[in-house]
Amino acid sequence: MKRIGGLWEQLIGFPNLWLAWRRARRGKARSRGAVLFELDLEQNLVDLQAQLAAGTWSPGAYRLFSIYEHKPRLIAAAPFRDRVVHHAVMNLIEPPLDARLIEDCYACRRGRGTHRAVARYQGWARRYAYAMKLDIRRYFPSIDHLLLKDCLARRIKDRAVLALLDRIIDGAPACAEPAAPFPGDDLLTPLERPRGIPIGNLTSQFFANLFLDDFDHWVKQGLRCPAYLRYVDDMVLCANDKGRLADWRAAVIERLGALRLRLHRNRGQVQRTADGLTLLGYRVFPRFRRLLPENGHRFRRRLRGLAARYAVGRADWPEINARVHAWIGHSRNADTWGLRSAIFGGVIFKRG
Repeated sequence: MKRIGGLWEQLIGFPNLWLAWRRARRGKARSRGAVLFELDLEQNLVDLQAQLAAGTWSPGAYRLFSIYEHKPRLIAAAPFRDRVVHHAVMNLIEPPLDARLIEDCYACRRGRGTHRAVARYQGWARRYAYAMKLDIRRYFPSIDHLLLKDCLARRIKDRAVLALLDRIIDGAPACAEPAAPFPGDDLLTPLERPRGIPIGNLTSQFFANLFLDDFDHWVKQGLRCPAYLRYVDDMVLCANDKGRLADWRAAVIERLGALRLRLHRNRGQVQRTADGLTLLGYRVFPRFRRLLPENGHRFRRRLRGLAARYAVGRADWPEINARVHAWIGHSRNADTWGLRSAIFGGVIFKRG
């Protein structure tokens, strides 16, 4: 694998930092951090450039909060100044490294996403009799820092860039999976290996794709599984032989163990594609799809809340319109005409 280099001068160059600021402020322009940064924008970018060039930049404190989607997730929001640094890094390293990922890696990649992943699987469901869905137990909190740094070092030869990435990784808040031994560990090994990257970081999304890149290529080329896709930590393998899928599952467990990752114990059963597979918010059959019931219930509650806020003047129509069309765009990728009619028919937006 040829490593990429010659990135550092471009990374700390003012044009790249300016572009990073513009990208960091998308959707955050009214946030307190963005406003304070922009009060003296040029000087803040110059100071940031000087700190990066001198190697004195270090991550600030994260703001931690939880969201609840099926289960609680701890989200870590970096300070705005750090978000600019994250974008500056990603502007340079993401394009060449993303090009090396397998075609069927779908999370947080331009031109892919959930709908493309679901469509890809549905095409396979028409060709293969069986499918096996696997997912990694607490993926982000389990990512091993030493292995992640090694993964980056095998792809990037610019030492200054690697040092900056090390600081970003080391600056992660405490969000690790509880220590547990793997084969070959002694009593202290789990305690000596830092783990966990924060959900919410731009860099974390990319690290999550890159950390399993070698694994993805191994599934495609080593196991010779032609019908394999991954979305973050969700993996689907298809075949016409149930026994082959069971053998692949055993091999996957062993391979992930070398990365100090574990699958969920009670998942990963081989099932018939004709019976439907739950994938990325849909129940996918070979010829049609259903939206998962909780998605419709959740949006109905959200829509009623928007209507209540609109009635007292706490929500504007452009905000409501954007949220409604975002959900319609997601739901229309399944057979949901009746569901949409029921939801929108029962909510009225009226001032006062």
